[in-house]
Amino acid sequence: MSTHASPPPPLTLLGCDFTSAPSRRKPITLAVGHADRGRVVLGAVERFDTLDAWSQRMAAPGHWVGGFDLPFGLPRELVTHLGWPTEWAACMAHYGGLSRESIRDSFAAFCDARPVGGKFAHRATDGPAGSSPSMKWVNPPVAFMLHAGVPRLVAAGVTLPGLHEGDGTRVALEAYPGLLARSVLGTASYKSDDKAKQTPDRLIARKTLINALENGQVPLLHAVGLRLKLTHAQRDALADDPSGDTLDAVLCLLQAAWAEQQHRAGQPRYGLPEFDPLEGWIVTA
Repeated sequence: MSTHASPPPPLTLLGCDFTSAPSRRKPITLAVGHADRGRVVLGAVERFDTLDAWSQRMAAPGHWVGGFDLPFGLPRELVTHLGWPTEWAACMAHYGGLSRESIRDSFAAFCDARPVGGKFAHRATDGPAGSSPSMKWVNPPVAFMLHAGVPRLVAAGVTLPGLHEGDGTRVALEAYPGLLARSVLGTASYKSDDKAKQTPDRLIARKTLINALENGQVPLLHAVGLRLKLTHAQRDALADDPSGDTLDAVLCLLQAAWAEQQHRAGQPRYGLPEFDPLEGWIVTA
């Protein structure tokens, strides 16, 4: 009789396309999968039309590494100027206690006092990632995404490497799908929430991006031997979502896979460089 123990189940990977005001029409989208010998297998896509439902999912017991498309910190320059706490946990607790109106007024006053072309303060990660400043409150309202998301991740007991120690079995990293998308498409747009802009060109761009992900043609992922594994139905579903939310969740899933691979290779902080512990850093940037 064999006494060999069965291998442990593969670690779950998550990719989250987040919105600060989820609804049935625009839910939070969560891609769930796992890595298998260099292939990132998409298992399921979950959707949450309330912040409370998403919070419960994050707090549930599990063993996962996830990439989340929302900023995990504010620019140090902004925090210092406003006289807010410069230690991350205290800053996030303060920020989480403010109303959106108060945040918008504070940030607008900061911008109004600065010259054209330099209105916003940036985090160090914005340059290499090409991301929007985390203090933007419109187009996209990432400041409100931080406000809605980070306090809930902390309350759920999740670990944010380099920022916050949780239980260690659920690890959340700041992701940014645009970073991978641009490495394939350049500046071509592949998504829009505006029906009038859901054009054939954007559909072609989504298909081009999906094809590159499946064939290992994304430079950053190719360098570490990762590629996406989809069924025919999944491929069609990704292409047929003109908002790009499902595809963005999958891009975050791939960034989580990259981070988990770095962790297994012995890299500290899941492959994040040393960074300002107030600002945070975007994985793969």
